[in-house]
Amino acid sequence: MHTLLIAAQFASSVSTIIALVILFVRPVRERVMGVESIRGGQRCLLRSDMLHAYYKHREDKTIRQYEYEKFLMEYGAYKALKGNSFIDKIYEEVKAWEVLT
Repeated sequence: MHTLLIAAQFASSVSTIIALVILFVRPVRERVMGVESIRGGQRCLLRSDMLHAYYKHREDKTIRQYEYEKFLMEYGAYKALKGNSFIDKIYEEVKAWEVLT
């Protein structure tokens, strides 16, 4: 019984150490590998592409279906990459446009 208690305490200690290592390794790895810079670049490219579509069609307020679907996918990716609210107003406006099939 005493051996089982020691084994359980050991397993608990090991899992705690592993969790702490994971918590500290991820931010260091991201900083060393430049992951945040890559995310920033991806956000910039997505924002640029969405703005291009917006300015191309804002006069007539119509958008082709494939462009609209692409815009929605880019918006989702932009927000998943923690993009700011700059594009939200444009997104709401584009959603109100007529979609041409």
